[in-house]
Amino acid sequence: MKEDCAEGELRAGTMGSDAPYGKRGRVPPVVVVAGPTASGKSAAALEIARAFGGVVINADSMQVYRELPVLTAQPSPEDQARVPHRLYGVLAAAEGCTVGRWRQMALAAIDEVLANGRLPVVVGGTGMYLKALIEGLAPVPPIAPGLRAEIAARERAIGTAALHAELARLDPVMAARLSPNDSQRVRRAYEVVVATGRSLADFQRAQAPTALTFVTLVLMPPRDLLYRACDARCGAMVAAGAVEETRKFLDLNLDPSLPAMKAVGVRELGRYLAGELDLDRAVDLFRQATRRYAKRQYTWFRNQMPGARVFVAQFSESLRSEMFSFIRNSVDRLGISI
Repeated sequence: MKEDCAEGELRAGTMGSDAPYGKRGRVPPVVVVAGPTASGKSAAALEIARAFGGVVINADSMQVYRELPVLTAQPSPEDQARVPHRLYGVLAAAEGCTVGRWRQMALAAIDEVLANGRLPVVVGGTGMYLKALIEGLAPVPPIAPGLRAEIAARERAIGTAALHAELARLDPVMAARLSPNDSQRVRRAYEVVVATGRSLADFQRAQAPTALTFVTLVLMPPRDLLYRACDARCGAMVAAGAVEETRKFLDLNLDPSLPAMKAVGVRELGRYLAGELDLDRAVDLFRQATRRYAKRQYTWFRNQMPGARVFVAQFSESLRSEMFSFIRNSVDRLGISI
């Protein structure tokens, strides 16, 4: 990734040049604000949307679920009243949300925003969602429900690490890319190779990008600052009712394999609610899990977002003018007025 403006910052698509936006009549780009948890990206997206007449679109895999607004740090009602927001709390946790489903929802939201003459501001820390939006999604054939259920049952019986070991024999390329603990992605790669006889990597190489233009910003604060922000955020969540929210969520008795069950904090606070830990220890573990998650995101964004403009700082008022100038300059090079 680059830390200064350069030609690679924009990914140009093929949207028609006669769309009704801006005095020069071109479709605006999609602004993408990415970064690890607690980097200030939601606040940055809010300020960008306010300044440029935009709409904030969620790209966080956990913030799509309505049952966990506190634990997933969804924007407050006050923030959502300041500018329009999309795709926050739109699904029940029992439904689950795949990358493909989110991408369809996001593209529909972007189309709506552009049709209304506004600027889409996509924000989130789920790298695979952003990668799928910007680069396209592999055209994988549908997997039969019976086969998916059979593989899910096998994973429950032998565990994710053992399923990963089997995947390594069937598809060593994908197995090498995936953590043995990444249940959802290991299961997906296993499904694809069993159903099609081909590696998911083959389909990913054939993916087609979306016909949009992206201006991408990534917030990457120094790690010590980021980890302190993670700790503070966890404490604020507990004070805002995360424990009671977790209690109500676990009372739903959802399938443990559902994505929402893996939200950071559910396991740790759940152990307190089950009487396994006192609250202080549970919160310590919650903070630790959040820092580890932020570290994984940090590594991902550092290696997987080439061409993005990186701001080595947490979002603050002092960063506004620099971010806004970058957006204006990037859009000017496209011949668009916002």
